Amino acid sequence: MTWPRRAELSPDDAATAPLWRAVQALRLVTLVYAVGQQVASVPYYQNQRLSWVLIALMAVWSGLSALMLSQWHFPDVTRFRGWVVLGDHVVVIALIASTRLVADYDWYHGHQTLPTTLWAANAVISAAILRGPVLGVASGLLIAMVIVTVREQWGQDVWADATAPVLVSVGLALGLAANTARRAQEQLQRAVRMEAANEERERLSREVHDGVLQVLSYIKRRGSEIGGPTEELAQRAGEQEVALRMLISEQGERSDSGAPEVDLRPLLTVHATPTVFVSTPGDPVTIGRWAASELAAAVSTALSNVALHAGPDAKAYVLLEDTGDELIVSVRDDGVGIAPGRLDEAEAEGRMGVSRSIVGRIATLGGTAVLLTEDDGGVGFGTEWEFRVPRAT
Repeated sequence: MTWPRRAELSPDDAATAPLWRAVQALRLVTLVYAVGQQVASVPYYQNQRLSWVLIALMAVWSGLSALMLSQWHFPDVTRFRGWVVLGDHVVVIALIASTRLVADYDWYHGHQTLPTTLWAANAVISAAILRGPVLGVASGLLIAMVIVTVREQWGQDVWADATAPVLVSVGLALGLAANTARRAQEQLQRAVRMEAANEERERLSREVHDGVLQVLSYIKRRGSEIGGPTEELAQRAGEQEVALRMLISEQGERSDSGAPEVDLRPLLTVHATPTVFVSTPGDPVTIGRWAASELAAAVSTALSNVALHAGPDAKAYVLLEDTGDELIVSVRDDGVGIAPGRLDEAEAEGRMGVSRSIVGRIATLGGTAVLLTEDDGGVGFGTEWEFRVPRAT
């Protein structure tokens, strides 16, 4: 028999592969136990021949299901395995119900059902690995109710029987184990991707350093030495060299681990250019993901205003401070400044860029945004925004 081409394992399949293989070995062990129980119980059955037929069917299904659940050759493994697990429950319930066909009330009321509780637990285990503890517990309750119904133990006997607690506990434990394995696999793959990205970044950095950066540095030096019209070329080459070096250095800091808190520094230093200077603490400044994005957006808007209104030769300076109780971000420029009261006039005219994109964003974080130079300076003094955000945000 030739199997179809083996498909690439999904993260979930890769994480639970060892569990699937282990429980198939358990399935075969429980089959041996069920056969031994059959040998010990068959003298008490009314229909012994039918009981052996049913045991044979149980053995055949055990082999087929163990083979199918331990294979990954199928294009849609998860869906295929779901159908096998569904079939597993149908077979288990049918064999439990068949106990009444081979034994009388006195026997099945006080003893295990034909396939035994241990073998029936295989269906619960498979459901738990397939979809986690919720389906595992539901499967355990279903099988337990079928067993109690067939054995007619809905009276006081049901509270003295350990069938339901055992099956539910198995479903819960295996479901939690499967989910833990999936989370561990996801974290491992994320770490592998980050490592691969870092290695690629280092490789590109070396190539850029050996090529583009050296050429830009040479143009900058030679242009300055030659003078004249080439000085502008040297200046542009120097600006691009600084920008490119900043871009390369920031790539390693932009990796997103998906954590609820992020380092605010890379979100600010990404704005650094030859005319925008960003200063941040040496240690990570962690803050909630949403708060960090809002604060970075406010800084981006302030820098956009610098580019639009401060003049062609203006430079901007961004300073991040972490006092422990609050974060202070200053955005200052040495441009033409802003006249006192101009922001109120712009808002009255319906221009809401500053009030919404800067003041509004900081206010939603429980902080304050103050334009210091509107009172202390004015036209010709540049502008300076100061954002203060509580550290608990």
